[in-house]
Amino acid sequence: MKLKDARKLTQDAQEALRLRAIKWVVAEGKTRTEVASLLGVSRVAVSGWVSRYKKNGEEAVLKKKRGRRSQDMKKLQPYQCATIVNIIKDRCPDQLKLPFMLWTRDAVGMLIERKFGIKLAVRSVGNYLKRWGFTPQKPLRRAYERQDAAVKVWLEETYPKIAERAKKEKAEIHWGDEAGFRSTHQTGTSYSPKGKTPVIKSTGKRFKINMISTVTNKGTLRFMLFEESFTADVFLNFLKRLTKGSKNKVFLILDNIKVHHAKVVKAWLEVNKDKIEAFFLPAYSPELNPDELLNQDVKSNAVGRKRARTLAEMKSNLTNYLFGTQNNPDIVKSYFLKKEVAYAA
Repeated sequence: MKLKDARKLTQDAQEALRLRAIKWVVAEGKTRTEVASLLGVSRVAVSGWVSRYKKNGEEAVLKKKRGRRSQDMKKLQPYQCATIVNIIKDRCPDQLKLPFMLWTRDAVGMLIERKFGIKLAVRSVGNYLKRWGFTPQKPLRRAYERQDAAVKVWLEETYPKIAERAKKEKAEIHWGDEAGFRSTHQTGTSYSPKGKTPVIKSTGKRFKINMISTVTNKGTLRFMLFEESFTADVFLNFLKRLTKGSKNKVFLILDNIKVHHAKVVKAWLEVNKDKIEAFFLPAYSPELNPDELLNQDVKSNAVGRKRARTLAEMKSNLTNYLFGTQNNPDIVKSYFLKKEVAYAA
């Protein structure tokens, strides 16, 4: 009699075959040879099913999920998984003296090997990361000098008080920042035949334009372009324009660069305290400033995607783009939607 190839049966059929064989051998006392003949399978197969049943119970012969099983997934104990997850969340690879800047699968694999002496395949590390709820993402840059305690005070105490005062005094909260735009900046990718890197032609001349700007959560954008270095005099020129064009008192929130704290700036602010008041973000915390998103937008779309041949052309591109943004308050408001700055919306 030709024996059945049980591997070609469905999982349900295989399970039913095993249970029937076990019932006949264990409950009804039939011999393994007899059962094998009745079912059209080998005696070895019947013996194996019965042995597994006697050793581990019925669970051992029930159907199981098909597919490749990674032995590596059984190598890390729960406490080891928790340790690795906490390290990845709290530290960067270079802080642990690992030869990586980002948490890649290779970096996590090396961490596991150093910490517990367990070497895993890259694919297995990826399976662990997926199981732990990690996905590959573009990271935010954050300075080591950033003080989390100061940021917490800003978010929970300082800024809420500023917002409350602004409401009482009917003042406008402006978020200010500076940025520089270079002719060599490039954004995005370009299609090209596989293996042939695309070449983008641009001027060999190097030039740049600087910008100082403010945005509000009401959709207001104020900006000034300048070619010279950013100095206290340039900053004062912008402050005078800002206050002249504002109907209400301005609460201006800035970062802590030296120019913002210059003596002449402090003196001018004191004289004009009925028109404007300055506040300062925690040190090394640019992600808290919505105006940073305007800088990124301009750098990507007005500079990086348009190749200016001359300084005048770059200035024209910037001016047109900024005027267009200025005339569309919804775009400005969208800068406040990002998670890190949503507190200011």
